[in-house]
Amino acid sequence: MFSSYSLLSSADSSSIEILSAVVKDQKVGDAEALFQRNGKQSAIIRSNAQGMVRAPSDYPDDNNTLLIVRKSGYSNLVVKCPCRGMSYAISPVMQNLDGLRVVLSWGAQPYDLDSHMAFAGNHIYFRQKIGTDANLDVDDIDGYGPETITLTRKHFGEPYVYSVHNYSEQTYPRSKTLSNSQAKVFVYVGQSLVRTYYIPRNQPGNLWTVFRLTGNGEFEDINEISGVSGDLKRATALYLNDSPTKAITQIDASTATEAKRLNQLGEKAYHAGELDKAIDFFRNAIEADPAYGQAFSNLGLAYQKANRTAESIWANRKAIALASGTTAPTVRASSYYNIGRIYEAAGQNADALRSYQSAKAQKANPVYDKAIQRVSNK
Repeated sequence: MFSSYSLLSSADSSSIEILSAVVKDQKVGDAEALFQRNGKQSAIIRSNAQGMVRAPSDYPDDNNTLLIVRKSGYSNLVVKCPCRGMSYAISPVMQNLDGLRVVLSWGAQPYDLDSHMAFAGNHIYFRQKIGTDANLDVDDIDGYGPETITLTRKHFGEPYVYSVHNYSEQTYPRSKTLSNSQAKVFVYVGQSLVRTYYIPRNQPGNLWTVFRLTGNGEFEDINEISGVSGDLKRATALYLNDSPTKAITQIDASTATEAKRLNQLGEKAYHAGELDKAIDFFRNAIEADPAYGQAFSNLGLAYQKANRTAESIWANRKAIALASGTTAPTVRASSYYNIGRIYEAAGQNADALRSYQSAKAQKANPVYDKAIQRVSNK
């Protein structure tokens, strides 16, 4: 059930601005903003020509209210409020299998937060906007964002580190302004938002190191704030050679049970051909238990069946990283094989061959041998 609200005629503190993530200051009109909260009727509001949406007054602006922004040709944006007085940028759908887009948004203060993406021979930020298959699409220096970095192709075998620097207080490494900026980082693959990071609150530091991509393309969450006053490039590259050492957060028994329940509902929806519903269930299972390898594997299959192939590669890579126990070789082999099939269908035969060989290295199977022979002859 939905209720409707009129368009906003002018900006005020209760409004939300919808922008393009890749064109600076481009307003996005006729985007659908959906407000959800448990126990309440959902509300849908469309942005006007200036990209403005007025949040409904009967929805408290807190973490229990969810904002979903949708528009044809763009990936859905999903964010927990507070939302009023903020700007959010939506990302056009990406076509590359190994592409990635990172969008940073924040509040009114500080004025200038900078996105940094470090990888082999490259450091993408405001002084070096173009690199090897990567570029800074949008740079913002007057609050709210967005700042957007797009990887048109992630290079296999190379790690990447993404971080956010408080340029406004670059000489104040103990300031808490960055931590209290309401900064959020949205990561897009294909047509989907696959990761969202919320800045840790009330911590000193002017550098937020957000995540690392391994050479195999797996996301490793860092989400740490530190203080830097010297060589920023060196500080942001510290994780390039070493993976984070943070322990996996343990979940309680009731959360684990709920994750399994959601995964089972996803499997039921998948077999019924309800792919969008299955994807939502698998993603909810993963949100409950971020180390749930089977849910990632199932998500990869659902994405592949729905022809969302870039997202399928991402999910299968995470399933490979999380595989454990006696079934781990089987899970890894099947995931590598699924990735290989996607690459082969796209004509990326070198990538397909590498994936099929990785599958065979995990577990012998005549299917893998045939796949290796097939792509080797192309």
